[in-house]
This record gives sequence, C-alpha cells and structure tokens, in this order.
Amino acid sequence: MTQPYYPVPRHGPYQVLPPRYRQLRTFALVAIALMVLTALITVLQSVLMWRSYDEVKNFIFLNLTEEEFESATRTIAGSGWLINILAYFLLGTAIAYLLWLWYARENSDFLNSALAPRPPANPMPPGQGLHRRSAGWVVGAWFCPGVQFWYPLQLVQDIVRASEPLEQPGASNSQQIRALLYSWWAAWVGYWVIILAGLLTATIGTFAFFVQVVESADNRDRTDEFYGFQDVMVKIALWVDIGFSVAALLLIVATVSMTLLMYQVNQWQQQRATPPPMPPVQDYRPPGFPSYRPLS
Repeated sequence: MTQPYYPVPRHGPYQVLPPRYRQLRTFALVAIALMVLTALITVLQSVLMWRSYDEVKNFIFLNLTEEEFESATRTIAGSGWLINILAYFLLGTAIAYLLWLWYARENSDFLNSALAPRPPANPMPPGQGLHRRSAGWVVGAWFCPGVQFWYPLQLVQDIVRASEPLEQPGASNSQQIRALLYSWWAAWVGYWVIILAGLLTATIGTFAFFVQVVESADNRDRTDEFYGFQDVMVKIALWVDIGFSVAALLLIVATVSMTLLMYQVNQWQQQRATPPPMPPVQDYRPPGFPSYRPLS
C-alpha cells in the first residue's frame, strides 16, 4: 500500500519540510543517565572537598613542607581529576538533553498539525501559536547572557503545554506539573549561581592569597595584616565547601524534577502519536441477502 501524499510547502527557493514524529525514549534514557551520573560525581566532589578542608587550612597557614605545599596547590579544591570528569559529564549531559529538547519540540509541532494520528480540533502550521520562542533558542537560550534566566523555562513550558493530551486540556497547568517545572528551574539556576560565585570567589581569593604571601615576605611590617588575611581565607574556604554542598543538593533536586518531567512529556507524546483504534467492522447484509456458508 502506498504512503499518503502530503504536499511540501515552499518558502522562497527552499522547501519547508513537514514536521515528523521521533521516538524520544533513547534520548531521554541517555540524558537521564548522564544527569544522574553528574549529580553523583558532584556529591562525591563535595565529600572530597570536605575531606581536604584541613589540608586547605594548613595550606593557608603555611604549615606545610615544600613538598606538601606543592601537593596542596594541586589538590586545594579537592581532586583535580574529578573536577575534569565532572566538566566532561556536564558537557555530555548538555548535549544529550538539548537533543531531547529539540526533538520534543519537533514532536509537539507534529502532534498539533493536521498530519498527527490524533489531530487537534484546530490544527496549526508548525510552530505557530505553540511556542513563544523560535527553534534556534532551544540551544541559544542556555548560553545567551541575560535571557538564560527565563528563556529556557519558557521553552520547556511551551513544549509541555503543546504535548498535553487532547482528552485532558489544561493538564500541563496542573499543580504537579508546575511543581516539577519550577522546582527544576529554581534548583538549576541556584546550582549555577552558587557554582559560578564559588569559583569566582575561590579564584580571586587564591590570587589575593599569593599576592599577600609575596608582599609579606618582602615587607615584614605587613605580617600582622597577613595573619588577619589568613583568617579571612579560612572562612572563605569554609563557605566555598558549604556552597558546593548546597549546589550538589540543588543539582539532585533539578535532576529528579527534570527526570519526572521528561517521563511525563514522553508519555503524553507517545499517547498522542498512537493512532486511535479502528472501529470494529460490522457484517452488513441487505434484506433478503443469503447468509454465507462455507463450502464443505
């Protein structure tokens, strides 16, 4: 049997391909697995930072031999190799999640068009009336300064709303879905604010510490000032460890919330992409038509 023909709209010299549906299960599983591993590595990094706190204090108070001082400079933030692994997992998670987000948006366009197995009462051209932002913002919204604090949330909100079941209008605005959306976004933003603030504080503090070490070595009159600066650095190290621990907890909240949200979107889209069951075929015979009897 031949496939139905759908005319391909044209826009200028280019063809605009009609939307299509993709299974999101694999993309979701990969993204969720990477998110979970990233959260676990973040927790492990937080534990190592607390275990190295005494070493950091000895480093600040210069209670180390020359070899220990060189070793401490390599491990002052916990474990350098683990930080590198965490960065790689964050990158992998970002790629996998953006792929899922991109295809989830395309699916929502398909499911709200006339080509869908269960078309809505008022089908829409791809993207029109469904999303507040164009498709390019699916990637750009996360990296564009300023708008990254609300554009990504709007993108996910629009995808969730465009994926809700036709039989349950307003399901995307339920208390459960809103709790998942806002807990994910608040935790995600809080995580990055704490991480960036902690990295900036630690970088500036470390640079200022070495400057103070050099200046106090050249000028003995600044010894008392250096001692006071050491106390400040110990407090900064403590607050950095506390901040990273809070960030790890926020990342766990964001991971759980987004996992549940992705599962719900996948379920809704799969439900709408499944063709409705065919009505049973009735055996109709005109009046007086002889009944069928198989040949013996």
